[in-house]
Amino acid sequence: MRVCAAPPFAPDAPRASDARWRPHDLLRLARLTPLESEPGWVRAAFARAPFAVVRRAEAAPGFVAAGMRGTARAERFGTWIDVQDIESSASPESLLAVTPSPGRAALGAFVALAALRENQGPLRDFVWGPTGSAGFELAAQVPALTGSSDLDVLIRMPQRTDPATIQALAATLAQAAQHAGTCVDVQVETPAGGVALAELVLRAQGKARVLARASDGARLVSDPWQPS
Repeated sequence: MRVCAAPPFAPDAPRASDARWRPHDLLRLARLTPLESEPGWVRAAFARAPFAVVRRAEAAPGFVAAGMRGTARAERFGTWIDVQDIESSASPESLLAVTPSPGRAALGAFVALAALRENQGPLRDFVWGPTGSAGFELAAQVPALTGSSDLDVLIRMPQRTDPATIQALAATLAQAAQHAGTCVDVQVETPAGGVALAELVLRAQGKARVLARASDGARLVSDPWQPS
C-alpha cells in the first residue's frame, strides 16, 4: 500500500482474527467511512466499485484490515473496514467460476487464467484462484486489468508439499504465462503466511529460509508449514 490510514482503534486495543475473511478476499461494502487521511481518489473509486481487498494486518474486534484500489497503479490505500459495512465477500477460489466479459477475455492475464483452468495439472490437487487486478475485475465487474498486467494467483497449501510437486506447479504456471505472453505471479498460502512460489522453488533446491508474510509482519522461516 502506498498510503495507510491510522487505525480507528487504540494502539493497545486487543487484536483478533476473524475467520470469515482471509487475505485477498474481496469485500463488497455498503459504505466506506471517510477518514481525514484518505487520498482524494478514494471516494471516486468507491463509487465506481464498492469493493476492498482484505490485507495482512491485525485489527481490533469489529474491524478488518483492507485496501482500496483506484484506476492507477499508484492508487492504493490501506484502511480499516467496520464489519457491519460488509455486504458480501468473494474468495480467490470462488472467482474461478466467473468469466471475464467477451471484450476483455483477450487480455494476457485472462488468457493465462483460461489456460490454467483448462490445463490445471498439479493445480487440481490444490485450492487456488486469481487475485490482484484479475481477481478484482472478476469480482467487481469493472475494468482493472491492462494489457501489461500480470496474472496474480493464490494457491492454498495448508499441508507440507514435496519438492517435486512444487517444481511441477512452477512448470505449469510458467507454461501458462508463456502461452499468454505475460507473467504469472504466484503466492502460496501456508501456515506461516504467504510465501512466493518462486521462494518455495528455491527452498526445494536447498535454500535455507524463505520470506513468509503474516498478519503480524514478515519474517524469514525455515519451515513455512510451521505456524508463525
